[in-house]
Amino acid sequence: MRYVFPPKAIPALPIIGSDLFYPVARIFCVGRNYAAHAVEMGGEVDREAPWYFTKSSHALAQSGKTLPYPPGTSNYHHEMELVVAIGAPIFEVDTNDAGAAVFGYACGLDMTRRDRQQDGKDHRRPWDLGKDVENGAVIAGITPIADAGQLRSKRISLSVNGDVRQDATLDDMVWSVPEIVRHLSRFYHLGPGDLIMTGTPAGVGPVQVGDDIVGNIDGLAPVTLTIGQAAG
Repeated sequence: MRYVFPPKAIPALPIIGSDLFYPVARIFCVGRNYAAHAVEMGGEVDREAPWYFTKSSHALAQSGKTLPYPPGTSNYHHEMELVVAIGAPIFEVDTNDAGAAVFGYACGLDMTRRDRQQDGKDHRRPWDLGKDVENGAVIAGITPIADAGQLRSKRISLSVNGDVRQDATLDDMVWSVPEIVRHLSRFYHLGPGDLIMTGTPAGVGPVQVGDDIVGNIDGLAPVTLTIGQAAG
């Protein structure tokens, strides 16, 4: 097959303990999955069902990079999240079987142009400019599920320049991983290459050029990011 220009490389994440990479197809994101975060954003949790937005796979950036402060915003926020990597084809799966489709877990940053997101909310328009940001899905290496252990009670935290800003446990999620996978599989044929960012705890806030961000979840490789100068 001949192209009019070279296609972009397939976005991929390293797998911890392996020399293989996980090719990324789609990135789904769960909104308001921690009650305290919903409150701090002036909203409330929808306990009827989880809801979603998406990021382009080409928004993916690997942990450990210095990435530029993005254009079009003066209020760029960090959001620390557990990322679920799907490893098997599933559609309309039951909750009890959803866990079997998970390949592994990772630490991730859902970086957000908060002012642009608020514009969307205020005008009842999509959030794309706020959420689908170039380099706005910063994700660490994936730990296979067999090595990650149980998620129960694991601490999720984030610090900026050494100061802790987000600190909770995964038990605080309104919707568990199996519940999210089950529900999302009602709308999409999920499969290997699909990532699900499962929402952020309270404590989100702005970052500035020069800030060093470190996000941790017990038992997983940390995600790190340095905010560089805005690109010209």
